[in-house]
Amino acid sequence: MTKNSGRRDCGERRAHRLLRGSGESVAPLHYLRDLGQALLVTLLFAFFFYRSVWAIPPMSLVGWLYLRGSRRRRFLRGKRRVLIQFKECIQSVAASMRAGYAVENAFLESTADMRNMFGKGCAMERELILLRQGLANNQPLETLLTEMGQRCGLEEMREFAEVFGIAKRGGGSIPAMVDAASDSIGRRLAVEEEMETLLSARKLEQRVMNAMPFLIVWYVEAGNPGYFDMLYGNLAGAVLMTVCMGVYLAAYALSERIFERIFRERDR
Repeated sequence: MTKNSGRRDCGERRAHRLLRGSGESVAPLHYLRDLGQALLVTLLFAFFFYRSVWAIPPMSLVGWLYLRGSRRRRFLRGKRRVLIQFKECIQSVAASMRAGYAVENAFLESTADMRNMFGKGCAMERELILLRQGLANNQPLETLLTEMGQRCGLEEMREFAEVFGIAKRGGGSIPAMVDAASDSIGRRLAVEEEMETLLSARKLEQRVMNAMPFLIVWYVEAGNPGYFDMLYGNLAGAVLMTVCMGVYLAAYALSERIFERIFRERDR
């Protein structure tokens, strides 16, 4: 494991804790729903490929992989919500600074805006409460912003804190820097929305193709009961179905990796 990957994993664990505490990630109800879906996937694979209750324990690995992927997708959506909240936060800070507030007070004043826009207990409100406590203990604002970025696991926050510290030490225009950071995050979010729109049709095709093997087999079985009985209850059939399952899972993993690669290239 490289140093960068270790740092990224550590940041993701901190972000998981932040999102979980703010209700932005895997709430108990969401977790139970994901767990139920993973159980259905386990039963589906056990019945479809083996039609045996003895296949349920080994197929629980497939359910676990589905649960892990579902939680990661929910986590990434939560991080995007935090990024949107951060963009609105620094826009509020910029507006307060134009009204004559000092930068520290501008951040504190934005707490009420975050609560009104995203609800009480949102991630940015919690972070701003921690920032308020740090300022009360005479900690530098740039240090608190850096810690905020580390907790949230967002590169944009860390970059903002770094540029903010340079501007503050070098006597640069902090309001102009805050406006530029807000514009930069806004452009990134706009690009994300555009790519989501462009890829939505491909994602729908992916979901259809994922379900197609099951639908075809069930259609044939409905029209010709017992047509696939020779594939179950014997060693040759179990081996063949295991190979088919491996091909299916490999194709599914490849499709997920392609989408992940596209979004990773977008972030560069």
